[in-house]
Amino acid sequence: MGEEGTRFPSCWTWARCQDNGVSDPEREKRWAELFDQLDLNKDGRIDLNELRTGLTAWGIVRGEVDEIVRVSDTNHDGQLDFKEFTQYLRTHEKELRLMFSSLDHNNDGHIDVPEIQLSLRSLGVNVSTEQASRILQSIDRDGTMTIDWNEWRDHFLFNPLHNMEDIAHYWKHSLMLDIGEQLTVPDEFSEKERRSGVVWRQLVAGAMAGAVSRTGTAPLDRLKVFLQVHGTSGVTLFSGLQGMVREGGLRSLWRGNGINVLKIAPESAIKFMAYEQIKWLIRGRREGGTLRVQERFIAGSLAGATAQTIIYPMEVLKTRLTLRKTGQYSGMADCAKQILRKEGVRAFYKGYVPNTLGIIPYAGIDLAVYETLKNAWLQRYCMGSADPGVLVLLACGTVSSTCGQLASYPLALIRTRMQAQASAEGAPQLSMVGQFKHIVSHEGVPGLYRGIAPNFLKVIPAVSISYVVYEHMKKALGVGS
Repeated sequence: MGEEGTRFPSCWTWARCQDNGVSDPEREKRWAELFDQLDLNKDGRIDLNELRTGLTAWGIVRGEVDEIVRVSDTNHDGQLDFKEFTQYLRTHEKELRLMFSSLDHNNDGHIDVPEIQLSLRSLGVNVSTEQASRILQSIDRDGTMTIDWNEWRDHFLFNPLHNMEDIAHYWKHSLMLDIGEQLTVPDEFSEKERRSGVVWRQLVAGAMAGAVSRTGTAPLDRLKVFLQVHGTSGVTLFSGLQGMVREGGLRSLWRGNGINVLKIAPESAIKFMAYEQIKWLIRGRREGGTLRVQERFIAGSLAGATAQTIIYPMEVLKTRLTLRKTGQYSGMADCAKQILRKEGVRAFYKGYVPNTLGIIPYAGIDLAVYETLKNAWLQRYCMGSADPGVLVLLACGTVSSTCGQLASYPLALIRTRMQAQASAEGAPQLSMVGQFKHIVSHEGVPGLYRGIAPNFLKVIPAVSISYVVYEHMKKALGVGS
């Protein structure tokens, strides 16, 4: 959205004045007008809801409003009086002036693309010219392809970033794929973040978010597996849930969830480590820079395949435990022993080929759709911010994940059938091609998508739960957003 699309109040003109020639009384008067417009109930204080409502009405979308109140609320009453409000503006302007000066390397009063690249590079974050241009365009309101002090101050005034490291982190993660259930491609981290332990704290936060999310949607996941395996048995969404409860009680809806949660941490850690190594190999002799979309797709796919190869036996155990009848196994160890005794080591890799093949269309479509949607939104509705906001990222992630699943679901179904086929007496032992032919000949093409309804039903709650827990865990572990 251009400058004409934002709905700043008339008193916002104080932020368009140069520092010279604006006296403190005049500035105090403008701050008072701004405070009065944010103080919706006219009680002489601005609370969190009033600040969020006011900024949103002006077209300023910020996810850090609670941080503004937290750092400015000196008497800890959960609200800002006029003194606290003006102190925040005064202090933050000084911080912004220092950051602007550090970016303006030639001291000409303007920041351009090379200066953004140079400053970020000095902090260990390498961005391409295209990415630096996108950062600049999100702040540049007059179309000059440079940022002056007024534009810089307007953009970051209600964003409580205190130094260039914060700015670099903010810019970097507004361009990367790091929200919700986007598990295909790991996040990009700077050398400083690796040394400070941010990487592992974010992995822990992601693992905890995934654990809570999967536990919350476990009944739908178990129902999906049942529908995938019992193709022509007439099982529906309702009758499937009813049958599981009737056979093993309410607790049976969570069968297989234990190992499903247990495999999150090793899978995430292996994927991240493999991604870092593969990324290094892809770059070769190229100096720094973030990976292009197609390179991230390749690195993410190979990292995913590496992680799946190592933890795949846990996938087989998860499917068997999900489908088990009451009393069939006493636990994970007993299930593994029975599979090993009856079917041998190879049974732990049944369905591995379709599972690995499924990573490629899922990773490619998921990443491509996510990046396309996010960039299209930024270009049309950026509202002066390089950060699309939580709801936009969640929406992009949900749509991209759904598209990825549509492309890879038949392979996921064949994988599950192969994992489960020995658990039923007299079940045919079919190969990947054999399973495909059997499904199409007995159930038709729609049979390749059996169980996709509960799978789609769990996408939105899974993404939402995962995001909320992830954000809370990051705060608890001391990782900035």
